[in-house]
Amino acid sequence: MGKKKKVVKKEKKERKGHVSSAKYKKYTIEGSTIKRGRYCPKCGVSVFLGEHENRYVCGKCGYVEMK
Repeated sequence: MGKKKKVVKKEKKERKGHVSSAKYKKYTIEGSTIKRGRYCPKCGVSVFLGEHENRYVCGKCGYVEMK
């Protein structure tokens, strides 16, 4: 008969502190409303503009607004 292999269990690694993603830094909650940055005038209220160093840009339609 063949030999049985010995099973070695690996130790679980501990997770370091949980880091929240960058997208949650763009929202602020005041009371029961969510405050965001600027909204895209073409796409409407559902899409807001990404803030760059010298401009605001819509990620959906490509609308650019200079600061």
